[in-house]
Order: sequence, then C-alpha cells, then structure tokens
Amino acid sequence: MRTSLRFKVALFFSVLTIALLVAQALGVRALAEAQEERLIAALIRDDMANVLKGYQANPALLPPFDVRMNGYVSGADRESIVLPETVRNLPFGSREIIIGEREIHVAIAPMGTARLYRVYDFNLYEKHFKAVIDGLMGGTGIFALLTIWLSFGLSGLLVRQVAGLAKQVKTLRLGESAPIHPGKYDETELAGLVQAFNDYHHRMADMIAREKAFTGNVSHELRTPLTTITTSCELLERDPAIRGKSRARLQQIERAANNMREVTNALLMLAREDSAREGEPVAIATMIETALTPFAGRLAQKGLATDIAVDRELRVVANRPALAIVLSNLIDNAVRHTDQGHVRFRYADGWLHIEDTGSGIPADALPHVFDRFYQAGSSETPTPGVGLGLSIVRKLCERYGWSIQIGSEPGKGTCVSLSLPAQNRT
Repeated sequence: MRTSLRFKVALFFSVLTIALLVAQALGVRALAEAQEERLIAALIRDDMANVLKGYQANPALLPPFDVRMNGYVSGADRESIVLPETVRNLPFGSREIIIGEREIHVAIAPMGTARLYRVYDFNLYEKHFKAVIDGLMGGTGIFALLTIWLSFGLSGLLVRQVAGLAKQVKTLRLGESAPIHPGKYDETELAGLVQAFNDYHHRMADMIAREKAFTGNVSHELRTPLTTITTSCELLERDPAIRGKSRARLQQIERAANNMREVTNALLMLAREDSAREGEPVAIATMIETALTPFAGRLAQKGLATDIAVDRELRVVANRPALAIVLSNLIDNAVRHTDQGHVRFRYADGWLHIEDTGSGIPADALPHVFDRFYQAGSSETPTPGVGLGLSIVRKLCERYGWSIQIGSEPGKGTCVSLSLPAQNRT
C-alpha cells in the first residue's frame, strides 16, 4: 500500500520532534533528580555542622540519649520518628532509609564515645518535586500531540506544490494539451521537474500524433485496394469456368482480404482518441449472429455446429464496431483451430464465454497468445495469419475496459471469456 509524500514528511518530522522532546524531558528529569539529591545533601551537611557546633558549645542542648541506638536521636522537625535498630550498624554519614513506606534521610555523626542521629523528612518537598516532574512529562506529551498536528499542517505547505503538479499532470493525462507553467512553482527542484516533464510530454505527444496519423493514413490507403480485391473475388466466384483448386485459392484470397479489412478497421478504431467514449446498448445475441455470418461457409465446410445460448433480450453497453471486431477475431480463431465438434456461445454473470472443441493451446504457449506476431502452431502444422488478431483484441479490450481471459486444454478445446456487464434494466 502506497503512502502519500505529505504523510511521510509529517511522520518524519513528528517522530524526530517527539524523540527530541522525550529525550529532553528525560534529560531534564535526570538532571533535576541529581540536583535534588545534591541540594538535600548540602542542606543536611550544613544543618549537621550547625547542630554539632551548638551541642559542643552548650552540651545541655543535647537531645535525649537512646540506649538502644547508643546515641542521641534528634529530629529536624517536631515530628518524632522511631528509628529501626538496624540503623545502629550504619557507618557515619547521610543515608536514606524506608520507615513505614516513607523515605527518611538519617545523618549519623560521632559525639564523643556515642553517636548522633539526626532525622530529616523531605517527603513533602519530594512530593512537590515529583508533581513538577510529572507536569513536565505531561507537558511533553501535550507538545508531542501538538507536534503531530503541526507536522501535518507544515507538511501540507511543503508538498502543496508537489500535489498541484500531480494534479496538473493528471489533467494532461486526461487529454489536456497545454504545458505546465513552471512560473507557478518557486522551488528550484520543482521548476526543473516541470521543465523536464514538459519536454517529455511534448516529445510523447508528437510521437503519438505521428503514430496516429501514420496508422490512419495507412488504414485509409489500404481500404481501396482491399475493396477492389474483395469485389474482384466476388465477381470471379460467379464465373463457372473457375473450378477445383483455382476456386479454393480464390476463396483463400477473399478470406485474406476480409481479414486484412478487419485489421484495418481495428487500427482505425485504435487511432481514434475519442472512440472509447462511444457506447450504446447492443443485443449481444444479434451481434454474435452478425459476426458469424462471414464464417458460414467455413463452418459448413468443416461441419461445425454453432450454439448461441444467450438471451435475445440481453443487452450490454459497448462500442458496437469495436465489439464486432473483437467477436470476429475470436470466432475466426475458434473456427480456424476447430476441425470437428462445435463453437458455443453462452453468457453468465457478466461474462460472454466462447467455447470450441478444437485442438486447444499448449500450456507453455498460453501466456503468450496476446503477444504481437506470436503463433502457437508448430513448424509441421503452421498456423495461418500473422499473429496480430489476439494482439488487436487485447488492445481493444484495454481501450474499452473489457477484461479477457483464455482457458485451454490441448486436445479438448479452448474457452475465451470476455467481460461485458449487462445493461441495468429499469
């Protein structure tokens, strides 16, 4: 699944900014906690120095002696806290201990042969400090959400000209011939891209125009000699003096001329840019019958039966000439490769199926049947034609949005399926 450039830019800026904000918040938190410990240590150190001086100057100020602790126990505030006996074994200095789920600081100093224990409770201060840190982290989260919103907004500004260029390119693809004006884009890279695209577009438009003109001219020029050949064949067929092999060769010439006329009509249709928009309701059964008419002689000669299992009231919206060419080519292939049996037409679930009982297509040749000039016949059994029929069929199907599928089994026959959705009945 593809993502938009705006989403990628916004995601990059969001992730980068959020990562920086989180790193900054964690750094500030670690620094603040370290400073807090230094501040508490400094307060305890200064207080202990003052207390020791006061006790040395006036021993009467000494707090009560605790025999259990072998020392004097005093509190920095009015609240009295009972120290656990394990504190007696702690070395001199400042320590943190847990008493009743409270974190208490205890400073221990020598007092002659005894010890002085001074208790400090910074819980209230630490609660305020934690609230400040939590507020900092919460603010970081809010800034992270704000960053996501700002990233999408700013990314929209950054890629707006890219989106505008894509929209104009799409318009050109839909038939707009005017070049893109590079003056609308102030970014140097986009202006260069516009100029390169305009140059490519002009070259492609010229090439397509030349190809269409050549195809149209050749097709028109071929119509006259093909009509002459067909007419001459029809007149010669009426001559009773032409018999046997001569009449068979004459029929081959007529079939070849008809095939060339079909190819010419298909090329003309492909050369018309607007022909894909032309569609009308057509009776598919009638179209099949009309397409079968030129093959009546060959069908009778081979003894092939035809079965049109299609509702005569069924109509599909399609370009009539294009559908006629497609059906003619598919029927020609079916008749050409079928020596006995039948050619059957049936319609189901929006698909027209053309089935024959012919020789079938080898599995290795099946993926290539739509390639230009490809023929599946072997050198021992050459296939008539030049290999353009199915290639043109695929081009026409692509032009008009019809899907085409081929299934075949050698020795049993081939089934060609053409998607032709039925007209909605009101």
